[in-house]
Amino acid sequence: MSMDQNTVTRLVIDTLAANPKVTHAIKGTTVIVDDLGLDSLAVMDFVMEIEDKLDVSVPLDRLTDIRTVDDLARCLTELKNLR
Repeated sequence: MSMDQNTVTRLVIDTLAANPKVTHAIKGTTVIVDDLGLDSLAVMDFVMEIEDKLDVSVPLDRLTDIRTVDDLARCLTELKNLR
């Protein structure tokens, strides 16, 4: 099933907001590591959680291009819609 980027963005934001380590407001331009203070392990756990929710797998080489919530949502939307 295809998904639009706004739906995926909302899922990413809601999932991040549910993390007790995240204490800042989150929007599309939020830089996941810098603005939220998540370490690499927390980011990987978060990405795996999102992958499970959307039933997609983000290739490691694509992760290097992801900095913001919008970047992640765009990547996930592309991967989800390729299926």
